[in-house]
Amino acid sequence: MATYQQSWQEWQADPEGFWAKAANAIVWSKPWTQVLDTSQPPFYRWFPGAETNTCYNCVDRHVDEGRGAQPALIYDSPVTDSIRTYSFSELQSEVARFAGVLASLQVTKGDRVVIYMPMIPETAIAMLACARIGAIHSVVFGGFAAEELAKRINDAAPKVILSASHGIEPGRVVDYKPLLDEAITLARSKPERCVVFQREGSSIRMKDDRDLDWQQAVDRAEPADCVPVAATDPLYILYTSGTTGVPKGVVRDNGGHMVALKWSMENIYGTRAGEVYWAASDVGWVVGHSYIVYAPLLNGNTTILFEGKPVGTPDAGVFWRVIEQHRVKTFFTAPTAFRVIKKEDPNGELLKNYDISCLRALFLAGERADPDTLQWAEQQLAVPVIDHWWQTETGWPQAANPLGLGLLPVKYGSATVPVPGFDIRVLDEHANTVPAGKTGALAIKLPLPPGCLQTLWRDDQRFIDSYLSEFPGYYATADAGLIDEDGYVHVMSRLDDVMNVAGHRLSTGGMEEVISNHQAVAECAVLGVKSAIKGQVPVGLAVLKAGAEISEEQLEKEVIAMIRHDIGAVASFKVLRVVKRLPKTRSGKVLRGTMRKIADGDPYPMPATIDDPRILDEIAGVLATVEVD
Repeated sequence: MATYQQSWQEWQADPEGFWAKAANAIVWSKPWTQVLDTSQPPFYRWFPGAETNTCYNCVDRHVDEGRGAQPALIYDSPVTDSIRTYSFSELQSEVARFAGVLASLQVTKGDRVVIYMPMIPETAIAMLACARIGAIHSVVFGGFAAEELAKRINDAAPKVILSASHGIEPGRVVDYKPLLDEAITLARSKPERCVVFQREGSSIRMKDDRDLDWQQAVDRAEPADCVPVAATDPLYILYTSGTTGVPKGVVRDNGGHMVALKWSMENIYGTRAGEVYWAASDVGWVVGHSYIVYAPLLNGNTTILFEGKPVGTPDAGVFWRVIEQHRVKTFFTAPTAFRVIKKEDPNGELLKNYDISCLRALFLAGERADPDTLQWAEQQLAVPVIDHWWQTETGWPQAANPLGLGLLPVKYGSATVPVPGFDIRVLDEHANTVPAGKTGALAIKLPLPPGCLQTLWRDDQRFIDSYLSEFPGYYATADAGLIDEDGYVHVMSRLDDVMNVAGHRLSTGGMEEVISNHQAVAECAVLGVKSAIKGQVPVGLAVLKAGAEISEEQLEKEVIAMIRHDIGAVASFKVLRVVKRLPKTRSGKVLRGTMRKIADGDPYPMPATIDDPRILDEIAGVLATVEVD
């Protein structure tokens, strides 16, 4: 087994040779004419000339190679109290049949299909069915507001939309069909047909000239074979929020995507074919695309599709139940999931009810993993807990502690080292590389490795403006951080979360790291609030652990002392407020930018991805009591 240093040096010495070797793990129906096409920078293309099929590599290949009976997908739904397992052979049959449904609706290679569905097996089957016939899928998080869905319909212009009657959240049902109908009414672009899956427990009103019943369509369909597509053809469009309010459609290709994800499963996540891999996320986000559906199946793993929450379905022990019951080897979730578990069960009492000795490692990503949460997870699980850094745009990790290449020493607060393929630099505002240990803008030298975004859907100029114009020759991550003297990458915050306090550039992430070390704090956020005197000053918000007994005044006093000790008086930290909860997106990211606008009295749009809009009113009430000057 190669070590990290060997892999890094091999990549640096011969990048194209490195990825050509990795590409041998994928089945191609036609070989590439070159590994990397650099003829039209910054639009680099991996494996041009090659043909392949993502669905074949994820599903049919394993059947052809004799693993058809192995479990491919486990659907575990505590919200419906049901568990269903699909072997690779069964998944092949389901995907081929639904690909036949799409083909019967005249969906062909290059057509777009919007998927607006909950966390049910049919969602993954629909994604794979699109890949099977060369259609481009665009998954929109189930339950998104009609207006946001309409924006994505307008941009993708789908021939067909796939949906379901409803999704299920703890304590409530979210009816998707009325939202879909409203979105289509609002949208300029209209789909030719909609296929709607009827879940138990609700009835839906179908439009006779447009809507088809999912199961009836499947019953009538003939299975469809895999269609070869160019390695450079789009596999999917995934929308991420844009600063203008118009979402950005990240485009992922077929060939490079498979090569990168397959390599990552073995070398970063350390998984082997046949093992159970679980990413507790949603297919509406990039983690769900990469590590619920595509990467595990490419690697021959059994993947878990989980319809539930870390707490409340039914309690803060549900993750441990799933790990024990399905013998999960590798687990991946967001740090916020562990924060809410720690808040509900700070001493890990529920974990004592389960045997999770099968677990090899926990990976955390999606936001910065504060050392306190990471160390709590280490203590509770007694396995390596690995923070790693990546984005919707990159599609797979750009910095990690590579389990499959041999774990490196842990530095709490660091995502460890750059992954081979990613030449990460820290730049100042003039695009100069800053010294080791100094904070700046994290950027990646072009060309990006396989698996990263190719462009934005039908908007090459916006791709350049959004990611490539700030630092010519680099992809700008919009994250602030540093690389230390050992080459470890420390992601501190989004660049717009770097405060300028009396001329000193300070990271909110660094202050949050200190606050989260307080024994009473479950999670926290620090905002840079406008100040007439200092430009900006930090204001802290903290959620207490269950059972914590401390007054707000005492907590504020102790945290001020901690920050003064760890960061210094330059931080000018003087205000901390206790809140019941922090506003987050449905994927668990804290809405710091929105809270900062509230504190500054600036107008702000209601975030489309917010988990519960009522929280913003609570936060506004708390921030109204804060005086910074």
